Amino acid sequence: MTGNRSSIFTTPCRTNVRSPIRRKGETVIDHVFLTVTDMDRSVAFYTQSLRPLGVSQVVDFDGSTGPEGHPDLKGFGTDKGFGLWLRAGAGDGRAAHVGFAAPSKEAVDAAYAAALAAGATDNGAPGERLYYAPGYYAANVFDPDGYSLEFTYKPWLHPAG
Repeated sequence: MTGNRSSIFTTPCRTNVRSPIRRKGETVIDHVFLTVTDMDRSVAFYTQSLRPLGVSQVVDFDGSTGPEGHPDLKGFGTDKGFGLWLRAGAGDGRAAHVGFAAPSKEAVDAAYAAALAAGATDNGAPGERLYYAPGYYAANVFDPDGYSLEFTYKPWLHPAG
């Protein structure tokens, strides 16, 4: 790495935490695909784990209606949109970390407990992650394919009203 770019990695995140990526009030990242080894198991896992966050399986996509070779997909989201797609294949849990926004610390705790009950492996019990930012509260698990998942509450995204 050259010049100032390397300083990105030595400066603590808490100095200017902005999340999620937005443009004019819109989230910029539209969707993420995770390749899973057992679709039925993964649908059941994500259905149970994401329920406390108000996220559910909202749509199936029949790959045969898309371009040649397009996979079948299971889409998860809310009534306002969806962004997590599961597709069958040879997953690589080291390939992704997905953070899910929670509306409260209690929702983080509930999602963590639901994920463990659904077969997740613990990767960090619920608690403050002050090394990221003041008030940052999260819990971390690995899903059945080894993907790193984080349930997070960031108070600056939920102004007191």
